[in-house]
Amino acid sequence: MSRCIELAKKGLGTTYPNPLVGSIVVHDGKIIGEGWHYKAGEPHAEVLAIKNVSDPRLLSEATLYVSLEPCSHFGKTPPCSDLIISEGIKKVIIGSTDPNPKVRGEGIKKLKEAGCDVITGILEQECHVLNKRFFTFQNKKRPYVILKWAQSEDGFLAPEFRSEKKESVWITNEFSRQFTHRMRTEETAILVGTTTVVDDNPSLTARYWEGSSPHRIVIDRNNRIPTNASVLNGTVPTLVISEVNKTIDPNLKYESVDFSKPLARQICDLLYRHELQSLIVEGGSRTLQTFIEEDLWDEAFVFQGPVIFNGGVTAPELSGILISEKNVKKDLLKHFKNPLS
Repeated sequence: MSRCIELAKKGLGTTYPNPLVGSIVVHDGKIIGEGWHYKAGEPHAEVLAIKNVSDPRLLSEATLYVSLEPCSHFGKTPPCSDLIISEGIKKVIIGSTDPNPKVRGEGIKKLKEAGCDVITGILEQECHVLNKRFFTFQNKKRPYVILKWAQSEDGFLAPEFRSEKKESVWITNEFSRQFTHRMRTEETAILVGTTTVVDDNPSLTARYWEGSSPHRIVIDRNNRIPTNASVLNGTVPTLVISEVNKTIDPNLKYESVDFSKPLARQICDLLYRHELQSLIVEGGSRTLQTFIEEDLWDEAFVFQGPVIFNGGVTAPELSGILISEKNVKKDLLKHFKNPLS
């Protein structure tokens, strides 16, 4: 099962909206076929693992391992459970049950009814962590929320005063920024507030890492963002959260919310309706603090650069479990987990 998880991770950032899944076929103690899900609409992990077995005659004596319950319904591809049965595989080892209502135990049921020996719950916690985005989306009806920000050594996101040219003030080094862009390719959406866009004019794309850029989510209650802002250029699907509801073009849409009510919950509900499974909240301070205060976050990555501002925009106040701490050259990266997540 560890190998299944290892294989599944190869699809991180490309399988959305499908979960990460890895599978192997074992015969006489040896792996004879393996596969992982690459992309939605393409063959599932079990299909590829079976296909990669050079001698199909061995399948009737083999055991199939898979990190997530085989599907039992027709989607963009046929049910994997039907293929397993038709190939004569008699034993199936499953990491975790699929939380999707379209599956949720039906794949296991179908296999058992066909006479397969099915064992479930192997490395179940590790399989849940593998698909933390998918499980959160299915079970909590919201995207998996990751907070991310960079702060100075003395705890500020930005200095009190900036040049008249409003040039970007870099806190972290190029390696930390590359790490951030890799994160962007692994998640489905990224969010910033109005002030961040007006002050920094970010593009919110994954320019420094190979992969797809996330959907851009921008808060702009009173339409303060200039029309020539990078986030409004239509090159990446963008959703503007405002007091109006309109569509500019297929890649630029406006959705209204009630700004007199808690905002983070409304944003999560909105992204759930848009079927966006994960969200990076990059700023600014008030936006980040809103998600913290409403306890709508799962992980946080805090970069600390070797600069001193002696005042400015104060970094958010976060209370979480410190998972890891490492140096990225002269920057310090702290990774936190929400204890209630």
